[in-house]
Amino acid sequence: MSVIDDAAVEALGLEKRFGALRALDGIDLRVRRGEVFGLLGPNGSGKTTLIRCLVGLVRPDGGTVRVLGRRMPEVAVLGRVGYMTQAAALYPDLSVLENLRFFAAITGGEGHIDEALRFVELEDRRDSVVATLSGGLRTRASLACAIVHRPELLLLDEPTVGVDPALRAQLWERFRRMAATGTAIVVSSHVMDEAERCDRLGLIRLGRLLAEGTVAELLELAGAARLEEAFLRLSEAEAP
Repeated sequence: MSVIDDAAVEALGLEKRFGALRALDGIDLRVRRGEVFGLLGPNGSGKTTLIRCLVGLVRPDGGTVRVLGRRMPEVAVLGRVGYMTQAAALYPDLSVLENLRFFAAITGGEGHIDEALRFVELEDRRDSVVATLSGGLRTRASLACAIVHRPELLLLDEPTVGVDPALRAQLWERFRRMAATGTAIVVSSHVMDEAERCDRLGLIRLGRLLAEGTVAELLELAGAARLEEAFLRLSEAEAP
């Protein structure tokens, strides 16, 4: 797997073990700039571990990771990457604006705070203390903090878990807008009906990438009519 100009993420032979658990088992992955790539798999499949390896929070036991052309982990790359964790990584006693100012200060996004607030439609709640916000509004605030520095790569770990259908649709509309400007987005999910919103998918189970491609390509590969059926068939084919 060679480094190419449009590659935002490249992983080759990625392995990670936690004791006897093989969380990642030889993952090969490429994500292009300007695309939304979905990591689809059940809880415990290795999605979060993979994202943490990409952002440099977890050091793999084998294989290599390149992000935006640089081998990870490298601190200098982090200013070009946004990461939204499963649980909102916010300071609950601070206001939305204070949280944004903090994250902007450490990522170099001081000049884009108002833009981030507009993007998630939280201008009217900028002075609200995070602890007083609903779950959906906290998700929006968390996204604003992840994008305040205009990242070239955005990593989203289960970003729509627990949000209502209307907000989910709004978030995906925002992800598509970011991708249209050239941002590469990696989204992890275990919700099959979100898969069609992605440009390409990687089906992951037990730390192994079963297959990757568009929804149509994966359905054809598995000879299935539905993505859930395709996932099950590919899982059975990979079973020892």
